[in-house]
Amino acid sequence: MYRIFCESYNNFLNTIDGDCYRKKMSEPIGLLTNIDRYNKEKKENTTLYKKSSCLLYFMYQNIKKYPRFKAFLWTLQARNIDGKNYNISSKEDLEEQLKLINSFLKLSYWY
Repeated sequence: MYRIFCESYNNFLNTIDGDCYRKKMSEPIGLLTNIDRYNKEKKENTTLYKKSSCLLYFMYQNIKKYPRFKAFLWTLQARNIDGKNYNISSKEDLEEQLKLINSFLKLSYWY
C-alpha cells in the first residue's frame, strides 16, 4: 500500500504544470513519501513537518469518512510516522489533502 501511495504521489506531480495551488497544497503529503526526509524535518521541527503531522492527525479524525485511511495510517505507524495537531494548517487545505490521499488510495493516480 505504501509503495502504491508513493508512486501515485509522483504520478500526481507529473500531471501538474508549474507552481500551482495543488502542488503547494500537496507538499505535506510528499513528505510522507520520503522517510529519510521526514525524519530530518521532524528532527528540525520544520513547518513542513508540522503540516504533515497535522494532516496525519486530521486523517485519524476522519477514518469513518474515509475508511481506507485506517490501513494506510497503520502502514505509516509501522514506519514511525505519526500525527500530532499543531493547528498550523487551514481546514480547507486539510480537507483537500484528505481528498487527494483518498484518490491515491483508490488508485486514481496509479498506472
